[in-house]
Amino acid sequence: MEYKAVAVDVDGTITFGDRSIDCRAVEALRSLRVPVVIATGNVLCVARTAAKLLGTGGIVIAENGGIIECGRVESDTSHIKECEEAFRFLERHFALERLDPENRKTEVGLRRNFDVERARGMLKEFPGVEIVDTGFAAHIKSKRINKGTGLKRIAELMGLDARNFVAIGDSPNDIEMLGVSGFGVAVGNAHPEVKRVARMVTRGEYGAGVAEAVGELRENGWIR
Repeated sequence: MEYKAVAVDVDGTITFGDRSIDCRAVEALRSLRVPVVIATGNVLCVARTAAKLLGTGGIVIAENGGIIECGRVESDTSHIKECEEAFRFLERHFALERLDPENRKTEVGLRRNFDVERARGMLKEFPGVEIVDTGFAAHIKSKRINKGTGLKRIAELMGLDARNFVAIGDSPNDIEMLGVSGFGVAVGNAHPEVKRVARMVTRGEYGAGVAEAVGELRENGWIR
């Protein structure tokens, strides 16, 4: 099968652990002739900036699928009230620090300076929300929204199916995206849960893994 587009995570996939850009990923993604979609837990302005740096067409999935941009911006704010309520509840038990509160529209982003596992156990009275820890930030988000739902909508707007995509990632918030794509790739530094759902796990880490995946897919004639 020849895949028609690529969706790629940012932090820990095209960046190193310190969030600096890995130029090996940039070079590999720029060499592709198919569209490249940025898929991130970051806010829209950060996703747009990453797309600019990579030289992609500006199609992005932001806030873990809560916001997408493909010609126009779509935001699913229908669950933010419950996310905010969960945040206020947890704030009574932890000293929480919000990330990008003025720009984040569909979820609550938090600095990873609290006991995430304990917080998860305390959210039983908020059955519609979950906490996802990416290793870079913690996200209080709706269980109904993820990068997989974002990829399905982006594919629809592009006239494609999610199965037409190669998806590349490293963190638990990439699991749904890899699952709905036609070919999921976990870079070598990926979380074990991500590696379990991937069709390919690269030897290389970070950008080296992205370049390895692009090279192997092209060699097999699965992508241009």
